[in-house]
Amino acid sequence: MTTFATVATAALLMTSCANTATPQASNSDTGSAVNIPVLTSIETPKDAVLPAGNGKATCPATTTLAYVGAETGANAQLGINIYNGVQLAINQHNAANPACQVAFKKFDTEGDPTKATGPVTQVTKENDIIGVVGLPFSGESKATGNIFEQVKLVHITPAATNPTLTENGWTTFFRGLGNDAVQGPAAAKFMTGKLEAKKVYLVQDDSDYGIGLGATTSAALGSALIGTDKVTTGQKDFSATISKIMNAKPDAVFYSGYYAEGAPFDQQLVAKGFKGSFVGPDGLKDDQFIKQAGDASANAFFTCPCIPGELIPSFATAYQKLANAAPGTYSIEGYDAATVLLAGIDAGKQDRAGLLGWVKSYDADGLSKHYKWNDKGELQAPTVYGYKVSDGKIVPIGAIGQ
Repeated sequence: MTTFATVATAALLMTSCANTATPQASNSDTGSAVNIPVLTSIETPKDAVLPAGNGKATCPATTTLAYVGAETGANAQLGINIYNGVQLAINQHNAANPACQVAFKKFDTEGDPTKATGPVTQVTKENDIIGVVGLPFSGESKATGNIFEQVKLVHITPAATNPTLTENGWTTFFRGLGNDAVQGPAAAKFMTGKLEAKKVYLVQDDSDYGIGLGATTSAALGSALIGTDKVTTGQKDFSATISKIMNAKPDAVFYSGYYAEGAPFDQQLVAKGFKGSFVGPDGLKDDQFIKQAGDASANAFFTCPCIPGELIPSFATAYQKLANAAPGTYSIEGYDAATVLLAGIDAGKQDRAGLLGWVKSYDADGLSKHYKWNDKGELQAPTVYGYKVSDGKIVPIGAIGQ
């Protein structure tokens, strides 16, 4: 999640997915006067690699994959969405491959960069762990990348979007979605285009994610940006920032951060009479935002370099059965990341060096997108989707930014 770069608009298109949208009769459920259709279906790749494989895999009983990331903490739900996706992939693999039962271990970082180094160090010392899905957040990814690199342990993040993460020379870090050099310009174009905002006020938190995404979005907004302000992680009272916003009279407010602060911020903003659109990135796009913001969330829109997994019936049904909940943000990215690693194990890449080489040369469709990384660990063709709150739920509204 974050930083400074520009990207061609064409990079926002992913040819493997086609979208179908259905207009709504009214848009009284949002704070915007713009009627944006809801996305109702997604065409997934026909040859997507699935966790079950061919059912003939064999591997040592010690073979283990791990999730490292938030299981608790203020933004834990984003991590929970991921490890449920990983768990589903491993369950499906093991059910189909009796001679290759891959173990799964979870390590909690609380999403905190200062606490993440301990769990990651522990993972690297457990030699049976040959691949990792995580870490979800940019700050903790930045703090731990060198630890993975020292032991050449491959890790695929389904969520960390700071562009600078792939500029550290790491050979073990792979990003399973688009970065914020893509998301920032897409968010800006979404606000000034589909939301028809002439004036945008941008507020960012103090995380690596919020700072970087704030920079790329600000740069892309150009003259539409009429003001900026900063808040801090854990902040509860946003009255000073809200006063500045109300005086500026923007059509939209963009919050660059996570839902733990974004939700009360939106709630307080609406309570002060703000009538425009409240827009946030993937760090806000979770049902927890709605639960915490309450009725104020009706004005909210989100951008995310993640595909709406709830529109893939086979995945959504299996996920619901496992988690007793619909897929959330990054659930399918976690599932696909685990599938890449499982496919390598099934192909006989059953140590750290072999699995790292497998991911470096990977070139195949997953359920959510095509997975092929460049030499820095970035995907070739990321897509950004838009979402909105409708009737108390987050619903997709299609690819944005084109």
